[in-house]
Amino acid sequence: MGIYLDYNASAPIDPRVLDVMIDVYRNSYGNADSRTHDHGENARILVENARKQVASLLGITSSEVFFTSGATESNNIAIQGLDEYSNQSGKKHIITTGIEHKAVLETVKAMQKRGYEIDIVNPNASGRIDPKQVIELIREDTLLVSIMHVNNETGIIQPVEEIGEFLEGKNVFFHVDATQSCGKLVDEIRRLKYDMLSFSAHKLSGPQGIGVLVLRKRRYKLPPVKSIMYGGQQEHGIRPGTIPVALVVGCGMACEFAEKEYQINCISMKSIKAELVNLLKQSGVEHYFNGDQNYCVDSTVNIRFPGVMSEALMISSKQYCSISNGSACTSKSYSPSYVLEAMGIPVNEIEESVRISWGANISLEEFQKNMGYLLNAVKQFAI
Repeated sequence: MGIYLDYNASAPIDPRVLDVMIDVYRNSYGNADSRTHDHGENARILVENARKQVASLLGITSSEVFFTSGATESNNIAIQGLDEYSNQSGKKHIITTGIEHKAVLETVKAMQKRGYEIDIVNPNASGRIDPKQVIELIREDTLLVSIMHVNNETGIIQPVEEIGEFLEGKNVFFHVDATQSCGKLVDEIRRLKYDMLSFSAHKLSGPQGIGVLVLRKRRYKLPPVKSIMYGGQQEHGIRPGTIPVALVVGCGMACEFAEKEYQINCISMKSIKAELVNLLKQSGVEHYFNGDQNYCVDSTVNIRFPGVMSEALMISSKQYCSISNGSACTSKSYSPSYVLEAMGIPVNEIEESVRISWGANISLEEFQKNMGYLLNAVKQFAI
């Protein structure tokens, strides 16, 4: 099967996380909201411990952590959940970017149909949003600014720190999609000023199907976010439905390991990226990086190989490397990447671009070997 290099789509679960989850499935099968017996109380304790683990990683309080099914649901709650407050306050203006995940862009489009005015900011070829463009769009009726921390296709870090600093104290809510940065840019996230933050556990070697919405308190009050579904009062009414205890525990453990190991993981991922750059140079293959690498995380690259169609390259080399040419949520579509289009990259160059993303635990030797095969395939197509 070759080496897996599509971590931005979903990272392999940490075996230590899986072991803990299996134990929970076997021995802690109570409902965390069943308060009348020990099985329910034991499940509740596990959930609250996981909440503390998440809070510790992010540098927040556990009362600000709410579990969801993943970042897509978290993003939807963060945006749609302000609808009631918006109707009361008259604030109907939302600012976001053209490179957000579809979970944000499609939700914002749905809000537009409800009468909201939307401003979308695009980056330049660097892949990075100009914070001044965002700030200049803020108005008296601006309800929300929603911007991702790290782009999932290019790995480019967005200026959420600068925007958060500006918005602090303003009557505008700030939402950060930290799906690709949580557990990686730990110190940076802890410094951020925001009202809402979302991420999925499976992007930091936790299980699929569980995520987090963080609601930060202002003067001891949570943002006026309401549930977008009807049901019970789980997660303080923010997200109804039976809490999946084993998944929550897996999320918590993934956050605990990330907090303990992120510094050494950063070193490992940086060395892998350095090796990739070295292999590209040694191969003599013509290539260009999409996005300014001075602002790129050390776990992702988006590369263009002139004259080589990405679809053909991925198919011909899939026995060596599992790579992609965009977000997993749009992988069934053969239309050009909307992220690269928003950066102003011509369609013909987009069709020559692939994304490679990795984690700290991959074998450097295996990486070198299989990337060699990939680059040989590039050479064959470029003839």
